[in-house]
Amino acid sequence: MNRILHKQQLSEDVFQMKLSAPLIAEERKPGQFVILQLNTNYGERIPLTIADADPKEGSITIIFQTVGKTTHNLAALNQGDSIENLVGPLGNPTHVKKLGTVVCVGGGIGVAPLYPIAKAMKEAGNRLIVIMGSRNKGLLIMEDKMKAIADELIVCTDDGSYGRKALVTIPLKEICERAPKPNLAVAIGPPIMMKFCAEATRPFGVPTVVSLNTIMVDGTGMCGGCRVTVGGKTRFVCVDGPEFDGHQVDFDNMMKRLSAYKKDEERAHAKCHLDEAMDKQKPA
Repeated sequence: MNRILHKQQLSEDVFQMKLSAPLIAEERKPGQFVILQLNTNYGERIPLTIADADPKEGSITIIFQTVGKTTHNLAALNQGDSIENLVGPLGNPTHVKKLGTVVCVGGGIGVAPLYPIAKAMKEAGNRLIVIMGSRNKGLLIMEDKMKAIADELIVCTDDGSYGRKALVTIPLKEICERAPKPNLAVAIGPPIMMKFCAEATRPFGVPTVVSLNTIMVDGTGMCGGCRVTVGGKTRFVCVDGPEFDGHQVDFDNMMKRLSAYKKDEERAHAKCHLDEAMDKQKPA
């Protein structure tokens, strides 16, 4: 059992939780993730990136968006409640070293797993440029934390309600056109965003790392649910990743596989909202 030490709602459907997990906190490195299960008898196993860790406190921080039944049920838990099954740290950590200039691009909830990587890149002595994007101002998360570590911060919103009205690929391309160009780009967010970030950097020859969040069950490479095609070869996100060369990932195939359970997720999520509404109408 891993107790919830703190819970905070960051935006409409995005929540942050600090969990008691001393062994994971001690071993965790930027880029790694955990798999959690709310009920070991019938619960779904879902991967979530470790957004932060405090080895002294023995805690890790996760940030998640309610997109399906499990994340909705997770969001219903509160401080003092416990998560029945938590495994990690899993996956390969980010390869962090001093390169020169690193541009980190986060889209939506992808800003959360991007933060520990960006922080580590800055601490390694790199000049750090951060580009953050969301559909609107209300969905923007962790701006203050990114601002505290970035040498240059660019905020974009699709509707222009805050920052620059643009997709994150526009300033990314502009940064690649600078002299000198960045030494590395790291992009985390929706698959379609990562795909076009990789296409934006490709003509300039800027190495681009993406962190993939695929369907995952066991997290040890046995089930094959997280398989992706990278450079024409099959790779498993849980053990070979989660980070890969963005110029080599077959994003179209990955997005097709991710859509396999989309309708089921939408139905389950809608039912959760309906159940909540009915509970509120019940007499006290």
